[in-house]
Amino acid sequence: MRIIPLEQPLADLLAQIDDLQAEQLRLYDAGANGQDVAADQKAVEKHMKELQVEHDQLQADIFASLTPFDRVQLARHPERPYTLDYLSVLLTDWTELHGDRRFADDQAIVAGLGLLGGEQPVAAMGHQKGRNVAERKARGFGQAGPAGYRKAMRIMELGARFGHPILTFIDTPGAACSPEAEELGISEALAASQLEMARLPVPTVCTVLGEGGSGGAIALGVADHIIMLEHSYYSVIAPEACASIIWRDASRPAEAAEALRLGAADALEFGFCDEVLPEPLGGAHKDPSGTATALLASIQAALTRLSKLSPAELIEQRWQRFERMGQVTTLTA
Repeated sequence: MRIIPLEQPLADLLAQIDDLQAEQLRLYDAGANGQDVAADQKAVEKHMKELQVEHDQLQADIFASLTPFDRVQLARHPERPYTLDYLSVLLTDWTELHGDRRFADDQAIVAGLGLLGGEQPVAAMGHQKGRNVAERKARGFGQAGPAGYRKAMRIMELGARFGHPILTFIDTPGAACSPEAEELGISEALAASQLEMARLPVPTVCTVLGEGGSGGAIALGVADHIIMLEHSYYSVIAPEACASIIWRDASRPAEAAEALRLGAADALEFGFCDEVLPEPLGGAHKDPSGTATALLASIQAALTRLSKLSPAELIEQRWQRFERMGQVTTLTA
């Protein structure tokens, strides 16, 4: 189990509990062999219960006072569920489709068709980071290039052609920024994906699962309804990069995260998202199935509401929604 720094005190307590469980098994075997270990067993059980209470209280205290950068770390957690983990619960009859029909198949974005909740046909696409070194390298660490976004657009168009709602899932530190990506037109691909989403004649629901970084995120984020998981973030720039630019010091990401106000609660306040989905105590990785089930209910509720709108109403509402973002009102005397 891989952990992040804020989880270390909890991991230390769990290690102690594991040691006591091993001791408990040893005492059980000793008792089965006729030794008098009743007092020792009682002491071990009492200590285990005390440590469990201490762990639960510490976990509640930690997650009641998370800083913005703590949430960034949780959004990047190596055990956090990714797009395919959610799709395995959200959809049945999932069929992944590959390639942009122009150049390549970018594995940093997965896309395909399936049945939401086993009933509603949808087209779905999202970022996929990979679990081990080989997978992460193959998937570009979730940083898609032009082929990835063009593949996503192809599946969006396919879904819209058949009247299927579009579901997108964001979890990327940003789009690919290599020389090759620039040569192949990453900027154009990001802009074209936003334009394509803006004019889709079907309901669109976007979920920010973890990292929502820069143009790589917004390229899949022009939706009718935007859900953010509690410990996800949405930002024009990563905190480390922001610190490097503002203070010329990449060691100050915590200050940058505070200034950027990039958390889900801030996004809801600013109107950048419509809903913040609570996560289990400790984060989505503590109960991936439960988190996915809750997400399913939210997506279905959003689609029920959006399905009552005509294609023209959806497009007009979407345009108005994004035109309002970032507007500044100046008060005059």
